[in-house]
Amino acid sequence: MWTPSQRGVLIAFVLILSVALAIRLAFNRQYVADPQPFRPERADELADKLDPNMATWQELAVLPQLGEKRAKEIVAYREQFRADRRGDTPFRKPEDLLVVKGIGVAMLNTIRPHLAFRATTQPTTRSSR
Repeated sequence: MWTPSQRGVLIAFVLILSVALAIRLAFNRQYVADPQPFRPERADELADKLDPNMATWQELAVLPQLGEKRAKEIVAYREQFRADRRGDTPFRKPEDLLVVKGIGVAMLNTIRPHLAFRATTQPTTRSSR
């Protein structure tokens, strides 16, 4: 089926590939803990809970699994909400973030412990008698 010269080329190819993979393994050792650590690597970057109505996208991007793109989406939605004069507080509770593109229930459950929503009070007017 295979001629001696073809077998020689095939063996040489397999040996070269094996050596290349062994070198790559030796220089690129990475260990992923299983199970993952309970405390994430970047947990200390969160100084406190964040209010999505006030935080910058850079602050929001630190939240676990949120990332830069979704953080910018939150800020864009917030600014558009205010520009449309629908109020100054687009997010009154965690579930309000579900209207932002890319944020689903699983994402919301992940970031919920890191969010704080300040109570906003509407000015009351007294009727004069």
